[in-house]
Amino acid sequence: MYKFEPLLKQTLWGGDKIIPFKHLKTRLENVGESWEISGVRDNETIVANGKEKGKSLNELVREQKGDLVGKENYERFGDEFPLLIKFIDARQDLSIQVHPNDEIAHRQGKPRGKTEMWYALTPTPGAQLYNGLKQKITSEQYKEMVENDTITDALARYEVHEGDVFFIPAGRIHAIGAGCFVAEIQQTSDVTYRIYDFKRKDKDGHYRELHTKEAAESIDYTVLPNYRAGYEPKLNEGVQLVECPYFTTAVYDLTEPMTLDYSELDSFVILIGVKGEGRIVANGEELEFKMGDTILLPATTEEVKVEGTVKFLETYV
Repeated sequence: MYKFEPLLKQTLWGGDKIIPFKHLKTRLENVGESWEISGVRDNETIVANGKEKGKSLNELVREQKGDLVGKENYERFGDEFPLLIKFIDARQDLSIQVHPNDEIAHRQGKPRGKTEMWYALTPTPGAQLYNGLKQKITSEQYKEMVENDTITDALARYEVHEGDVFFIPAGRIHAIGAGCFVAEIQQTSDVTYRIYDFKRKDKDGHYRELHTKEAAESIDYTVLPNYRAGYEPKLNEGVQLVECPYFTTAVYDLTEPMTLDYSELDSFVILIGVKGEGRIVANGEELEFKMGDTILLPATTEEVKVEGTVKFLETYV
């Protein structure tokens, strides 16, 4: 079982929720993101515990291959870890964005696209986000609406509450709003096309670059009636939230001990603590597991015992 040193990202829009949520002893301010598990080049997380302490995630993958990520995953992704896990705290609105799918990304010279999901932690009351189109528009109308500052009129807007889930497949326009605090699970990719930034200027007085052309090629203009992922919360059993080709995610809300059986699963498993505290026993090891912790279980893990009053996300490929 591996814990990693978080990569804390200070941003202009970052807030003050991540440090206490993760029980960190630092005075860093405006922390917008904590990269929990990352194999992104130049942003690799480092093992924080055990005999592999000090190694990067990508070193683990290169050394352990299918034993770490799963045989099929290793054939599919090679030495690159396929998921990126983050906590995101937005004190201000983030820009409106879209990510391409794999096919479009390849056409645009990028290694892959990005599909992701958000699980809402403890947002500020009244926090909102954008996810998806609420009305049919064409690519030409999209460009006009960006130009005349009306693009938000075409987007579905949601008030965010603790436990809300939003799935953002590649091609879906989205934006995290002020006051949102989320766990994000995504493909390992940093390809993001900024559609609109509310005419804000950076610290040097310049408008941030927009990627209107690339975004227009990437947007899925499908309109759906609802973009909030519905599920029924339950105690002491796993509840599936999202299943897609890139990850499967469930939530567990435990008040009693539970054993998770992974003997038939050919994948690593990531557990993300979102509330409470407890402990995990697996592979002859025992680890503290509490709110703000993220733990990587190798694909060779067959059984995990979780004890305590703890709520967590489980995700794998």
